[in-house]
Amino acid sequence: MIAYNPKDWLKLIFIFHKSDTFRMLLPALLIAAAYSTLLTYLSIEVHYLEFKSTTVIHSLLGFVISMLLVFRTNTAYDRWWEGRKLWGELVNSSRNFALKINTMIPSEAKNEKDNLNILIGNFPFVLKEHLRGRFKAVEFETNKTITIEDLNKVNHKPNALIWAIEKEVMQAYKNKNVTNEQLLLLNDELKTMANVCGACERIKNTPIPYSYSMFLKKFIFAYVFTMPLGFVYDFKYWTAPIVVFIFYAFASIELIAEEIEDPFGTDANDLPLDAIALTIRTNVKEIATFE
Repeated sequence: MIAYNPKDWLKLIFIFHKSDTFRMLLPALLIAAAYSTLLTYLSIEVHYLEFKSTTVIHSLLGFVISMLLVFRTNTAYDRWWEGRKLWGELVNSSRNFALKINTMIPSEAKNEKDNLNILIGNFPFVLKEHLRGRFKAVEFETNKTITIEDLNKVNHKPNALIWAIEKEVMQAYKNKNVTNEQLLLLNDELKTMANVCGACERIKNTPIPYSYSMFLKKFIFAYVFTMPLGFVYDFKYWTAPIVVFIFYAFASIELIAEEIEDPFGTDANDLPLDAIALTIRTNVKEIATFE
């Protein structure tokens, strides 16, 4: 995720980041400019083509496509924001879990406490890579319950880690380091971790319906590449920059929506999951030092 100052207008306007839609759309924009210029030349200079003004029709269609893009953007942002809320919930749950463990389990059972803290700190790293379809062993800290080899044998690694945490909690209960009431409180935090994982998978595995996405792209293409046919006699050679600008505006909105609808990846505008996971691990380790 890009960190920036929203009040720095000059920098935001004139500096193009590698993820800026202008860079991504530049080849298509050049094609649209060349196409519009060619049609204008054939119509005005050569008189090879003759068209009638369709600005009224394009104005009406422009309103329709704007409504579709508003819905598209809102839907994508809702997914992005829900993902951020889920990871915020994971941050709070992990802190609460660590606080309860370090308060409930007696200091004599330090090994149990340390192992549980390591497992809690490992969970966000395993979850973020699971959502990206991979696993980074280098981020996994060694513990006494589950190893990297164990995780490599299973497909759903967050489930395996939740199982390991549950196993350690039950062992603490069997050793009478946790009471019945405390066990229920700890299980609530485990349940929250599992729910966050499931909700993130729901966002990840349920993209925008294919038919809707395909229709919108076709609509934008047809709208933009028919504009020169109706605008050439009204705007002449200004038709090309007008078409390019409108194409840039509409296509950029669609590209932004595509990027943020899956907020768990590594694109510039995706959620900063690496930083959040590191924050959780750092907080858990700090809580473990409280006495």
